[in-house]
Amino acid sequence: MGFDRRGWLYAVLPAIISLLSIPPSVAAQPSNPWSQVLNPTAGPAQAIGSFARGCISGAVPLPIDGTGYSAIRLSRRRNFGHPDLVDFIESLGRRAQAAGLPLFYVGDMGQPRGGPLPFGHASHQIGLDADIWFTTATKSGLPIAEREEPPLPSMLFASLRDVDPSRFDQRQVRLLKLAAADPRVERIFVNPVIKLALCHGYAGATDHGTDWLHRLSPWYGHDDHFHVRLRCPASSPACEPQKPVPDGDGCDASLASWARSQRPPPVVPTPVPLVTKPPPPRVLPAACNAVLDEP
Repeated sequence: MGFDRRGWLYAVLPAIISLLSIPPSVAAQPSNPWSQVLNPTAGPAQAIGSFARGCISGAVPLPIDGTGYSAIRLSRRRNFGHPDLVDFIESLGRRAQAAGLPLFYVGDMGQPRGGPLPFGHASHQIGLDADIWFTTATKSGLPIAEREEPPLPSMLFASLRDVDPSRFDQRQVRLLKLAAADPRVERIFVNPVIKLALCHGYAGATDHGTDWLHRLSPWYGHDDHFHVRLRCPASSPACEPQKPVPDGDGCDASLASWARSQRPPPVVPTPVPLVTKPPPPRVLPAACNAVLDEP
């Protein structure tokens, strides 16, 4: 797939304009050379390296509004990905709408050329990751500035021990099932408490079996969104796959122990900024140098 300049302009221009109206704290977010690049490279899409150490050439933008979804936090310029990822989101949006589900928000995907993000994630580097928010209190056609920090509540009680049924119900379960049903999905990261509830049949999660839970990987955080990761495309030989998800549905004693180990975050009335030495940057595949330097 070649570089669609009109599509790129459609995706990026609103984010650039929005910098004039968003709070200074958002506009002053950390940056690095990869986050400063405004456009993807031309040519066919190639995911290069690993999910946490790589880049992408030929990325394409996700239109900011589509059937069943809307993109948020556009000032970050992370609404780019491999064409498979964009197609996955658009397909999920159509299937969610057909199922009568509310519109969902799409957060971070990847930068125009992938690469390390200056904040927020260690992964999302090769155009195959996307954050999808659980909240159903969504609105279509939001003004650009209102997309920066829409309400994105946790699906758990404050204790982090149980799912909050007033926020998490059969709609979120249905959306997760639709996402997991796409054969391109390698795994979906969810909070361990959420996966444990699903393993116990929450909101009808196991009415038709537990096989679909195989693709749900528990990970801390992820109580307000789920993180979809697609498998390496066959057309990207330089993409490094992860180890396969272990066999089974993952509804075992280790999951229960992991869920019980969560603790509420400490309350710090006045955050004190710490001056720390940043960790050394990970060495990217050599091919990423050319991706970053291409005009």
